[in-house]
Amino acid sequence: MPDVVRRPRDARFILTCVGVGLLAGLLSGLFGVGGGTVIVPLLVLILSFDQRLAAGTSLAAIVPTAAIGVISYAVHGSVAWIPALLLAAGAVVGAQIGTWMLPRLSLTVLRWGFVGFLVAVIVSLFVVIPSREADLALTWLSGIALVVVGVATGILSGLIGVGGGIVVVPVLMLLFGTSDLVAKGTSLLMMIPTAVSGTIGNLRRHNVDLGAAALVGVAACTTTALGAWIATLVDPFVGNMLFAAYLVVIAVQMGLRAARGRRSS
Repeated sequence: MPDVVRRPRDARFILTCVGVGLLAGLLSGLFGVGGGTVIVPLLVLILSFDQRLAAGTSLAAIVPTAAIGVISYAVHGSVAWIPALLLAAGAVVGAQIGTWMLPRLSLTVLRWGFVGFLVAVIVSLFVVIPSREADLALTWLSGIALVVVGVATGILSGLIGVGGGIVVVPVLMLLFGTSDLVAKGTSLLMMIPTAVSGTIGNLRRHNVDLGAAALVGVAACTTTALGAWIATLVDPFVGNMLFAAYLVVIAVQMGLRAARGRRSS
């Protein structure tokens, strides 16, 4: 019998899932990320979820959360629909490549490399301030570049489990000159087909706690729109600083994992 069936649905379980969802939804709407960087560690630390079960549950909860986020950003015209689909197509392919490469590469080296990428992004966020009027212009060249970015994002996701928004949002702002709002709305849309595809696979492997995913997802939906609304109110420079602070937390998490991996090898 899978562990997901035996897990008790007591008040602590329900309140924890709701609290995790509220926080994840706020961050998802504010930064255009899935919220997995919050959901996974909290499910593991507070509810003693297995890492894979927590990741699968988080991915399922991201589907409704991202959908609400997309709607919230779309109301302000801040979603680039076709570019998001190009990113998603590349990410689906990249995730398969990443899982194939996983047993062939050193995760410790990859994690330190990703920390280096995040440090470079954090520094650049203090230098490049996006314009709220900037759109994501779609040409043949930029279309191909978006697919490449999607593939790279999918590979990283398959290798070290990072969410797409952590990569896609800064890349769209810094390399494509997109406004911060369009970058966040487009990132959320990109996540939906990727998360649906991953959730189907996780369900087959019994790596999803549907009850927890429903609680987290529904709770997250109540704060995602709030996060997106706050994103439209803050100055782009302030938005960059908040996103940089969020990336610092992710970089520290990844650095600690890399350090633990090196000590155990």
